Amino acid sequence: FAKVYTEKNSLIAADMLNDKVLPFFDSEQVPLLRILTDRGTEYHGHKESHAYELYLNLEDIEHTKTKAYSPQTNGICERFHKTMKTECYDILFRRKIYTQLSEIQNDIEQWLEFYNQERAHSGKYCYGKTPWQTWNDAKGLVKEKQLENLF
Repeated sequence: FAKVYTEKNSLIAADMLNDKVLPFFDSEQVPLLRILTDRGTEYHGHKESHAYELYLNLEDIEHTKTKAYSPQTNGICERFHKTMKTECYDILFRRKIYTQLSEIQNDIEQWLEFYNQERAHSGKYCYGKTPWQTWNDAKGLVKEKQLENLF
């Protein structure tokens, strides 16, 4: 998922979860039980007053944070950021001058659809499949691992 914003703060991070992430997991009937983030101020703060922390608490999602100064902890995400920069942003911003955020958002969504559903990946867990194929293959594991299905 990607969503273009003009600022970076805890309310924006919570909005991204509410607008894109949770609706997807709900539509796939896969509960989002835990989320891993870095220690950025948009994700980490006082649980009683930080919008992102409050939202996670409201949705009953456990929050795990990466170890400080250890980007390899979240290596798959870091690699995705590099790929998105080189294969999406670097190309889009050379080809077109954008005047509205909605134009950027539309082009990013088109690239993400290609990335997730058409572009084969050689990375961990994909083995030459697309991320979408890998997701669909793994969904059955979710149901096996759910506590209510264990007994």
